[in-house]
Amino acid sequence: MTNIRPAKITQVIPDSIAAEMGFEAGDAIVAINGTPPRDLIDYQFLCADEFLELEVLDASGKTHYIEIEKDYDEDLGLEFEAALFDALIQCNNRCPFCFIDQQPPGKRSSLYLKDDDYRLSFLYGSYLTLTNLPEREWQRIEQMRLSPLYVSVHATEPEVRIKLLKNQRAGQILSQLRWFQERRLQIHAQVVVCPGINDGQHLEKTLRDLASFYTEEMPTVASIAVVPVGLTRFRPEQDELIPVTPEKAQEVIKQVQLLTKEFRQKSGSNIAWLADEWFLIAGAELPSESEYEEYPQIDNGVGSIRLFIKQFETAAAKLLPKKIAHPKKLTWVVGNAVEKAFQPIVNRLNAVAGLSVNMQALNSDYWGQAISVTGLITGHDLILKLQGQDLGEGILLPKVMLKHEELVFLDDVSVAEVAGKLNTKILPVAGVEELITTCISEV
Repeated sequence: MTNIRPAKITQVIPDSIAAEMGFEAGDAIVAINGTPPRDLIDYQFLCADEFLELEVLDASGKTHYIEIEKDYDEDLGLEFEAALFDALIQCNNRCPFCFIDQQPPGKRSSLYLKDDDYRLSFLYGSYLTLTNLPEREWQRIEQMRLSPLYVSVHATEPEVRIKLLKNQRAGQILSQLRWFQERRLQIHAQVVVCPGINDGQHLEKTLRDLASFYTEEMPTVASIAVVPVGLTRFRPEQDELIPVTPEKAQEVIKQVQLLTKEFRQKSGSNIAWLADEWFLIAGAELPSESEYEEYPQIDNGVGSIRLFIKQFETAAAKLLPKKIAHPKKLTWVVGNAVEKAFQPIVNRLNAVAGLSVNMQALNSDYWGQAISVTGLITGHDLILKLQGQDLGEGILLPKVMLKHEELVFLDDVSVAEVAGKLNTKILPVAGVEELITTCISEV
């Protein structure tokens, strides 16, 4: 068993049980009712009890034993430095399309960690392959009912999946799906399409196999995202991969839409959805909002553009004034993949008297991409493309470009460095309401 570190507390929620008990940031939980928690899952499970005895290490290194009586399932009000209190379960595959292997060397170490951890999949929806789990972890998934998990399937034919993941254990995927089915546990599946390897008849076989696990009573495979392979200029040589062309994108769209029509007639759901990127690459119209049902694969870029536009329209009706008191000029930076789709948003913002928003739709020179999604635009790209331009009073910067909770781009360039080079304010925004309020605020 991997060594478990004390769970370091970073924040105590005001007026919570923990605040009343005198917990402070910097304290760390060693054990709950005698059990050291491995991760947030253990912490939440163990803290559900009404009577707790906590072994706590304070910032000075002194151990305290604290007894707490509370309502069942009542939260203590603590936030932690990390979701895992032991080691990250890392990937043991060698997928040629792995984004981590398509980065330049010399950046921050966290960019090179290959997460394949079922706990992060359960907590945050990150994708895993199921190739690296010992029996005790399968037992824990079953015992704690850790569902749904998010699984990178890519292909259901054993020889094709082994070729893609470069791992003999990858061929067990259908028996693993049956394991979930027998235990009434769910997954959301992902298929990254690599032209010439798992497309065409292989893609059809994969989607039909996965759809066979969709039943009205309790779908084992609750949804499938079909995603185009993304390649960068740092990719390894001789990786066998072919970029997705507009012609290939059109072919895949037609193929998948025929299958989803069949699935919908049979089961009442599309089951599988194409990522927005397919339509952007193909130069095709995005599906209507109703096509996405409950947006089960929104974090995989499936329907995210339609949902953003819908949310903007709703928020604009509520928040956007007819005019602003003081004229304001801003630059909104996005990936050029969404330029056409987001033009109506820019037009609506510019309909506010006194407000001028200029959309700069960029491709990524850093990654060597002609068409780029917003989340892959880097600090390097902003400096290269925007230096010397009139950017107005600042740049509206989608937070999807930044490392989680930090003001750092994917290329390790900081927001402060970009602001200095461009001699302008950087205004990070997340979601439509923050976009709108930043545009119309007096500051």
